[in-house]
Amino acid sequence: MNQLYVWIALLSWITLATGIAYLARRGLGEGVAEYFLGGRKLGGFISGMTYSATTYSAFMLVGLVGLTYRSGVGALGFEMTYLIFTVLLLAVFAPRFWLVGKKYDILTPSELLSKRYETHWAGAVSSLIFLGMLVPYAAVQLMGVGFLVEGLTGGSISYMSGVLVMAGFAGFSALWAGMRSVSWTDSFQAITMLTTSLFALFYLFFEFFGSPGNFFRTITVDNPELLELSWDPKLFIGLALPWAFFALTNPQVSQRMFVPDNLSSLKRMIIYFSAFGFVYTIISTLFGFQAANLFPGLENPDKAMPVLLTKVPVPIGLIILIGIFAAATSTLGSITLTLSSVVSRDLVRNVVPELEEETELRSGKLVIPLLIGVFVIFAWIQPGLIAVLSSMASGGLLVTAPALIGAFFWKEASGAGAISSMAGGGTVTAVMYVANIRPFGWWPSVWGFFVTLILYVVVSLLTLSPDKSDEFVDYVNREMEELSSSEAEGS
Repeated sequence: MNQLYVWIALLSWITLATGIAYLARRGLGEGVAEYFLGGRKLGGFISGMTYSATTYSAFMLVGLVGLTYRSGVGALGFEMTYLIFTVLLLAVFAPRFWLVGKKYDILTPSELLSKRYETHWAGAVSSLIFLGMLVPYAAVQLMGVGFLVEGLTGGSISYMSGVLVMAGFAGFSALWAGMRSVSWTDSFQAITMLTTSLFALFYLFFEFFGSPGNFFRTITVDNPELLELSWDPKLFIGLALPWAFFALTNPQVSQRMFVPDNLSSLKRMIIYFSAFGFVYTIISTLFGFQAANLFPGLENPDKAMPVLLTKVPVPIGLIILIGIFAAATSTLGSITLTLSSVVSRDLVRNVVPELEEETELRSGKLVIPLLIGVFVIFAWIQPGLIAVLSSMASGGLLVTAPALIGAFFWKEASGAGAISSMAGGGTVTAVMYVANIRPFGWWPSVWGFFVTLILYVVVSLLTLSPDKSDEFVDYVNREMEELSSSEAEGS
């Protein structure tokens, strides 16, 4: 494809998204909660779309397509496992996050841990884990776009050119107007992701297979191996376990449980996300099946989507390019904004407790270009397959799950238990991933989670729980009971 068409498409889309960000910025108020959480005033639709766009990234239309290309229907089971667990976790934890966020003026998931366990070290340790693990996941977004534009143009636009354009726009959007800008552009990007991918999917159905029905018959006859569940259980659990807790352990999405303006909007957020996630997952895996049938034998599965797009008319290729660019940009912008809030609130303020709010906000903004630079360097290195890198990042973040779950349900859980579990489990997971150690064939995420859980329980039992842990847990339980009673009366 002519690189001029690609540049025109990308710049046109960036211009339109920038216009939306400008409109969002006009309503920007003052303070860190306004900048990082949109003032906790987002409606149900905007909340649902920003959650969807943040969650579903370049991994889907590049990484999941490649995973399906290589391993067939098992990839669908892997992603559906994530979706089901996410919806269940949101139903249980989203109201609880929202309630304590309002009562205790919590800005980040790390701050939630600090206030529940009454030690800033809980927030500091989780913040360092977030920073370390989200770097490869953020780089995945840049890698997806870099691979795409390079493959689509036959190398006329280099991999790093795509990386730099996307990094620049995502950083600018996050820096310019914070959560309000990111959430509005996320909503536009989510709609773009869904409509462009549906259009391209059905075009490929009719152009190469005659109809959707013929496509399914062709796959059944020509590629029956793709419909077999051939995944090793250890591989499936190793990849799926970290994603099962994604809604809690990935701060860029768990932070979005703080942003809806009321509980009604929070419920609509979950409904919109569930519908979006189901449709987008099916679309992505079907692309993988199409590519496997049309272009077998690719050495790098992550190139399946770019190769597929080189065989369609230019307008169709540009449409799906914009969809992937939108998906990756939304996730990268959200990660950047969340990590900047984590640094300013949970690291800088912990060192300087008397820090003024204006200075805290300024420090968060200064972090954004630094984070973008780190993401670009990591994408330049290209450390591995997109699907595996994404799972590795989530595997590292998984060690925060016991502390977050116990914060709401176990009064006896202690700060020492939370800190030791995250630090110990995180160290084990990181060392095993770096050294490629898999005892008995089980993945590092499984061993890391096992170590984390044991440390959390044992150390908590051996140490004292915080003075106000009863108050924290009782408040949440009381409010949840009142909500359940209100809903029962309303029905």
